Amino acid sequence: MKMARRAPSLPRGAALVPLAVLVLAAAAARLLGSSAPAALVPENAYDAPSLAHLFGCGEGGVDMLALLSSATLSALALAGGVALFGFAIGTPLGALAAMRRGYVEALVGRTCDALQAFPSFLLALTVLSAVRHPSRLHLACVFALTGWAPFARLALSEARVLRSAGFVEAARALGLGERKILFRHIVPNLLGTVAVQLGASASAVVLSEASLSFVGFGAADGVSLGSALDQGVSAMLRAPHVLVFAALAVFATSTSLLAAGRGIKP
Repeated sequence: MKMARRAPSLPRGAALVPLAVLVLAAAAARLLGSSAPAALVPENAYDAPSLAHLFGCGEGGVDMLALLSSATLSALALAGGVALFGFAIGTPLGALAAMRRGYVEALVGRTCDALQAFPSFLLALTVLSAVRHPSRLHLACVFALTGWAPFARLALSEARVLRSAGFVEAARALGLGERKILFRHIVPNLLGTVAVQLGASASAVVLSEASLSFVGFGAADGVSLGSALDQGVSAMLRAPHVLVFAALAVFATSTSLLAAGRGIKP
């Protein structure tokens, strides 16, 4: 009986290539471009792509390449910061809850379930509606309110298995305290598994930020992927290139983060 051949897997670093290409392309476009991302040139409003403006112009004559490159870098920075914050807070919290067992474990687990079940978009709308001029710091704080939950839930599940492992029992027998066991043995052994969530969380932040900006709750400077989408929708028939390039930017940013996350293997 012939054994089925296992499909060759891509090198781990290959998953980071789309994200690296996107960052380099956006940074180069921003540094080498002559237009500011929010500069208005009314006579160029909704101009089609040309050699002078490779992605064309949007509302008020905004250069779409300058706008989208700046918005992409800002979205990546916001998403990366929120995802890393959630990872740093949620991972030890979930592991600690599993080690404590009892009501602490149940409380953390139920809290994570509740936060993940509640639509984060509605929570963000509720919080940001109280802010007169939202900034990316406000957006980061709102996303951070729930961003730790998936990491804590995953860490809690993994730590439930690890807490009964032989090396943990051996550490207890040697007289190590709970804190040392947690940070020397439990957390290091679940980091690889929990880190896989980084890409999905960062991608979700990009989509959430674009959605909030699309409905008018984005950063006050207007340099965001959601505001570019809003311009494209309002002028879909007159200047379809605005919507096409804005949608491609959101897609490329989100999928490159997802791909980078899948490259993290336990």
